[in-house]
Amino acid sequence: MRDERDSILADRAAHGDRRALELLLDRHVDRIHAVCRRVVADPEDALDATQEAMIAIARGIDRFDGRAAFTTWSYRVATNAALDELRRRRRRPVPAHPDGPDPVAPGPATDDRAATRLDVDAALRELPEEFRVAVVLRDLCDLDYAEIADVLAIPPGTVRSRISRGRALLVKRLDPDVGGNRDPSAARQSDDG
Repeated sequence: MRDERDSILADRAAHGDRRALELLLDRHVDRIHAVCRRVVADPEDALDATQEAMIAIARGIDRFDGRAAFTTWSYRVATNAALDELRRRRRRPVPAHPDGPDPVAPGPATDDRAATRLDVDAALRELPEEFRVAVVLRDLCDLDYAEIADVLAIPPGTVRSRISRGRALLVKRLDPDVGGNRDPSAARQSDDG
């Protein structure tokens, strides 16, 4: 139902209906920002990427052909905007601080879900870009392998590989005991006591 309404709004927006475009963008801005935030892994840069994605959607709405769901198309635009932002970031001068900016500690979490989300976001930031993007598109955006292949312009087999490797790295970062990284002295202590 939502995809159908999105398609109708997109068609109206493509024909100059400004209100339809505003409704469409407002409906999807949070998801687009979530994609950008997780791909870029920096709050300020994610806002820039989100803004660029929204502008690109508004300017390119007449190119939305309806073959895919509007959400799939908008995720493609958001991913491209986020990747462009990452390329811009690499061209920026490096700060003089040798270790980079001091990390900002999150405030106290009000529940376990918030803490888990912070852990997942931190682990995602540590993934290599190619794995992070594929995992975000699959697990956050719920795109299938063919859609991700289309968004990233890579073969579906490469998508599968990147998702698999990215998820494996995430598991290792989220649970250091996985994969033989467990501290043997801790195992002995738990066995003894």
